[in-house]
Amino acid sequence: MPDHRERITKTVEMSGEPVEIYMTKMMTPCTSEEFKAMSVEERETAKVQPPLNQRTYSPEEGIVCMQDIPVKMRDGVTIYADIYKPEAEGRYPLIISWSFYGKRPFDGQSEWQIMGVPPQTVSNMSKFESPDPGYWCRRGYAVANVDPRGIGHSEGDFVQFGSQDGKDGYDFIEWAAKQSWCSGRCALSGNSCVAMTQWRIASQQPPHLTCMAPWESTTDMYRESLCEGGIPAHSFVRLVMKEACGPNYMDSTPDNLEKYPFIDCAYWKDKDPVWENVTIPVYQTACWNHFHLRGSINAFRKCRSRRKWLRVHRDFEWPDAYSNENLKDLELFFARYLKLERNGWELTPKVRIEVQDTGEFLTMKNRPEENFPLKRTKYEKLYLDASDRSMKKEPVEKTAMAVYESETGEVWFDYRFEEDTELTGYMKLRLHVAAESYNDMDLFIAVQKLSTKGDLLPVTLFGEPHPGAWGKMRVSRRKLDEKLSTDYCPVQAHIYDEKLKPGQIVPVDIEIVPTSRFFHKGQQIRVSIAGRYIRGDWFEPLMWNSDNQGNHLIYTGGEYDSFLQIPVIPPRFQDGDFIIR
Repeated sequence: MPDHRERITKTVEMSGEPVEIYMTKMMTPCTSEEFKAMSVEERETAKVQPPLNQRTYSPEEGIVCMQDIPVKMRDGVTIYADIYKPEAEGRYPLIISWSFYGKRPFDGQSEWQIMGVPPQTVSNMSKFESPDPGYWCRRGYAVANVDPRGIGHSEGDFVQFGSQDGKDGYDFIEWAAKQSWCSGRCALSGNSCVAMTQWRIASQQPPHLTCMAPWESTTDMYRESLCEGGIPAHSFVRLVMKEACGPNYMDSTPDNLEKYPFIDCAYWKDKDPVWENVTIPVYQTACWNHFHLRGSINAFRKCRSRRKWLRVHRDFEWPDAYSNENLKDLELFFARYLKLERNGWELTPKVRIEVQDTGEFLTMKNRPEENFPLKRTKYEKLYLDASDRSMKKEPVEKTAMAVYESETGEVWFDYRFEEDTELTGYMKLRLHVAAESYNDMDLFIAVQKLSTKGDLLPVTLFGEPHPGAWGKMRVSRRKLDEKLSTDYCPVQAHIYDEKLKPGQIVPVDIEIVPTSRFFHKGQQIRVSIAGRYIRGDWFEPLMWNSDNQGNHLIYTGGEYDSFLQIPVIPPRFQDGDFIIR
């Protein structure tokens, strides 16, 4: 169904300079009666929103909600929040959810289900991907569900994931800290979009922001969301954007990717967190099998806080966030920094990882580590050999070529482990490639596990097989950013296109997202290369605007040192057959 919403251009301040951007009219708030009276076409651009109703009421016994509280920003724009707190008089630390999902659970994206979380686990006070007042208020905290600028009945236009969101978050925190019901200590919390905004707010360093818990957070909007590997991805972002509801306009990031196709401009810089400004305590989580993975781990590595913790798991973000075990863990973190309890939180390992095996099975759960990547990592190269579609531990002498049809084909290379092997950390793939009859190539990489008999052994979430650790590259964007790249993690620069001549062979270094998998003796690792994303039954609606024609050629051996670099983790201790990992 076509999108009938109006698109305009506006000039806004970004990174300290005026930038002309595309903005799209959001879903228009309306009452139920107004919605019923609309035509089918009008309903496509409207969403039911309750009218402003400033009141104080009790949604559940022992909890008070101060609804539709107006808060004025520094430029005079008014935004609205629902504040939940314990019924007893007192001054409570505040946990803030900041996102465009709608500040009540049935506003905004009401039709989204919390997959993997049984009904009644989360109260009707909880907004999507956010801390549940039904849990936190009963433990002595207040919770703020905020409609940012432009969302719901909040005034202004919504410029997503930029410095304006950060400045407004600063103003809200400083307003809240002065209220009679607030202790003056505030935190940010939530998953996904709610986590992503936290880094932009923390970058502004509001004095009363005491700590933050961004559980799963994309942090580089260009490299991780809109243009992963240099391949544009519009559909998922448009799907999410379409549900934003407010009276005015929102920043249309897919359209602005077309307007600003390279990363070195004020538009994209404005969406980058200021890592050196984030010095408060941070509890970051990441999922090995989720598109927030890269951003979450980079956030942990880049922020300047000396009090930061990372937990990386195999489960999907929603069941992970609302599980009893993890809620109690987060409660220890908040109690330490919001209530100043001496509860031993500092003894929590700086890094905890789950080492995945097969399906839903783990080799180890929450294994303590000191850092990420792990210091004891030994990087090894597995050299691709197109003559027999294998990988070998030694360089391949004889040159060979593999070919696949770019729109429908696939080629893979396998290696069998001769002993139990753990791979945890960053992989990279060096390829020598050519487009037989075209001027560009989009490469989609999957790194997978095979059984001793050669059958795929995927990790599963919600019973569905994950495609595997991934990497992507548009070959015309092969230039790397020398400052951001390391020997174990190449990072593309995205500052110009460098088209191919048909048949021209070029080397490319492809970033593979971090992973943790255990391979038992005799099991195999596979590198799959294709011109499209091969998802199988994987449920996430991710699509890329690929640009391929004709055959792709992969060269190996001799002068073409194509290889997969893997992060091998040796045992902590070994004595004969006795091993401690």
